[in-house]
Amino acid sequence: MKKTQIIVVLLIVLFVSCTNKRDNVTFIKSPNSNIQIQFKLSEIGEPIYWVNYISEEVIKPSTLGFDLENSPSLKKDFKIVNTSTSGFNETWQMPWGEQIDVVNNYNELKVELQETSELKRKLNIVFRVFDDGVGFRYEFPYQENLKEVLINEENTIFNLTGDHKVWWIPGDWDIYEHLYNTTKFSEIDALAKAGHKNLAQTSIPNNAVNTPVTMKTETGLYLSFHEASLVDYSGMTLQVEPGTFKMKSVLVGSKNNKYKVKQTVPFKTPWRTIQITDEAKDLITSKLILNLNEPNKLGDVSWFKPTKYTGIWWEMHLGKSTWDYGMEELDGKWIDTGKAHGKHGATTENTKRFIDFSAKNNIGAVLVEGWNTGWEHWVGFEDREGVFDFVTPYPDYDLQEVVRYGREKGVDIIMHHETSAATQTYEKQQDTAYALMQSLGIHAVKTGYVGKIIPKGEFHHGQYMVNQYNNNVIKAAKYEVAVNAHEPIKATGLRRTYPNTISREGLRGQEFNAWSSDGGNPPEHLPIVAFTRMLAGPIDYTPGIFDIKFNKWKKENQVNTTIAQQLALYVVIYSPVQMAADLVENYEGNPALQFIKDVGVDWQQTKVLNGEIGDFVTIARKERKTDNWFVGGITDENSRDIEVDFSFLDEGVIYIATIYEDGKAAHWDNNPTDLNIRTIEISKQLKEKFHLAAGGGFAISLIKK
Repeated sequence: MKKTQIIVVLLIVLFVSCTNKRDNVTFIKSPNSNIQIQFKLSEIGEPIYWVNYISEEVIKPSTLGFDLENSPSLKKDFKIVNTSTSGFNETWQMPWGEQIDVVNNYNELKVELQETSELKRKLNIVFRVFDDGVGFRYEFPYQENLKEVLINEENTIFNLTGDHKVWWIPGDWDIYEHLYNTTKFSEIDALAKAGHKNLAQTSIPNNAVNTPVTMKTETGLYLSFHEASLVDYSGMTLQVEPGTFKMKSVLVGSKNNKYKVKQTVPFKTPWRTIQITDEAKDLITSKLILNLNEPNKLGDVSWFKPTKYTGIWWEMHLGKSTWDYGMEELDGKWIDTGKAHGKHGATTENTKRFIDFSAKNNIGAVLVEGWNTGWEHWVGFEDREGVFDFVTPYPDYDLQEVVRYGREKGVDIIMHHETSAATQTYEKQQDTAYALMQSLGIHAVKTGYVGKIIPKGEFHHGQYMVNQYNNNVIKAAKYEVAVNAHEPIKATGLRRTYPNTISREGLRGQEFNAWSSDGGNPPEHLPIVAFTRMLAGPIDYTPGIFDIKFNKWKKENQVNTTIAQQLALYVVIYSPVQMAADLVENYEGNPALQFIKDVGVDWQQTKVLNGEIGDFVTIARKERKTDNWFVGGITDENSRDIEVDFSFLDEGVIYIATIYEDGKAAHWDNNPTDLNIRTIEISKQLKEKFHLAAGGGFAISLIKK
């Protein structure tokens, strides 16, 4: 990949910051001057900030601070010791991603505070203002009278200006696998979602939402609230304050401690972020979350290659095969008694079948789940420590042979580590497991954390598990292993700092269509996800299901999209690893497979052409290696016509466009596999209209003539 020189400008920006001595108000503006943050102390010394967009108030005056364990709260009696402002502008390159070049341009205000009371503790608040939003965080500087901080609660307030329209999921401390709700802010009722029958475990102790949470104001502004650079800290939920339009940060806790975060001074919290745009589509192209993370700490990560993959996975969700082999436990060891049930999916023979299919269809890897011992004894058991062995395969799976065979065919193996949330077992085996992968030339692993966290009392999104996930990524990098995490902590842009953080689940994925009892993911689900969860980072959604109804396996379940939308998801829902998730036999002989063969996974440019949250979205991406473009558009349960302006294409180039679109009778439920494929020539001067059926979409490959 060609390297671009990074230009950094650091200067004092007097023209965008001003302190009014009378009112003690300090402010700073974005580089284009559209967004302004103002800061002051109240009469009792409370830190207060507010945000304006052009002439419109976005966040009304809101307070900041902390409640601490065994120490007075840190939220009033402050004085301003110093303020400083600076500007920063650079262009950095993504080793893989939605684009190559990322502009990182912001103005910064740093406010240094100290208590006037006897303790005289110090606290800094740093604001960064971009053209598309703001980020701010707390810094606890080195100080003689404060060595350790136990945070009971962080009291960051977001005081909204009205009863906005909100797309939200409940502030679950364990999972993000909820359907999105679309309500007014005043109608948010997260507690009604506790104990959902289709979810493995939930803990929803507050009327709070998980982030990213996206909103639309009455004036048409789009806002999305999230956090960036979540390191050694608890995940943040946003609690609805009763009878107000305020949200307050509520950190994920632990049953083992009253406090939620334990830190040694000096330290910095994650960034609290607000993306602000005039159009919904601009939320998707924002790189604010990434830019608030530190630069790449790993250096060259060319050992990881973005790829499409198939795998032994969907067949287990359909009931065709199983993860377990059918062994019995004897004296703490798993023994092959010769009574295996014969439905085990991860066999050498089955894996070679997937390798052959992948090699023939320009798919670079195969994921194998259920290859290692322990699957007979993991779900529903309290004591799951020591169950899984991450180096020992079942008797019918020859790991070395499938790796050799894959290498012969030009297809990589993706490792699978299901931890069953038994964190100490996984910690003990990580070095051995990653060393095995390194010896075999395996560079990617899908991890899982299904179940309640062990040790008991911890939650998936608390400080303990934030460190588990992040430390796993750091350790994996030492063995040149990239991590695709399932049942994860939220993405907060750390893929910039650790580019072996390649993808994650963190949403209600495709598998819910195969086994949930509530009808699966409705057609509006993904047009919401694109403007909410996808703002956090790459999603391993596992698209490409062609057998929409799967009547042979589960007549009561189905995928609630057309086949054209399944193709469009390869462009719309971003990940550097994209699965062709269906059974091999469902692809054979289907002309729609050609799009999966052609579509890229690594991009030099991304253009979001249009979109409204929960309704529709159209995205175009240009492949890095070939300069070919691919376009995907999806809609909700409503059919619609969308016009695509191809002016984003390269000047003077004619493209052969293969269009995969809903047929005239297509419908997500009544006729989901009705697909029309046509080929035309397209250049940047053309516009073309496409009809999207209910729950449908379209996909286009644009190959240079």
